[in-house]
Amino acid sequence: QVQLVEFGGGLVEPGGSLRLSCAASISISFSMYVMGWYRQAPEKQRELVAIVSSGGNTNYADSVKGRFTVSRDAAKNTVYLQMNSLKPEDTDVYYCKAVVRLVGATRSNDYWGQGTQVTVSS
Repeated sequence: QVQLVEFGGGLVEPGGSLRLSCAASISISFSMYVMGWYRQAPEKQRELVAIVSSGGNTNYADSVKGRFTVSRDAAKNTVYLQMNSLKPEDTDVYYCKAVVRLVGATRSNDYWGQGTQVTVSS
């Protein structure tokens, strides 16, 4: 059983900040490999925003480097996305993603949160 629940979306003015949270509820039989964030604008494909591995390595889209920070709390199975200096172009539905592997298995599966709307506008 894997469930991802997102929090923190909303309306913010340009230059403002938001913090997204994604809490993963998983069985002890599963291990988390990667958690991260993607976003998708209407009529466009879903794109990577930021990811963090179990080892703490991070990767960011060029458009958010220097403005967004992804972090992970392993004890809580939670990933965060701190978004600063928000721009109207950041307006999207943001989705949390987790790559989960059953203990003892070699294959991993992707799981997605429900999506949370971020709107940057005056």
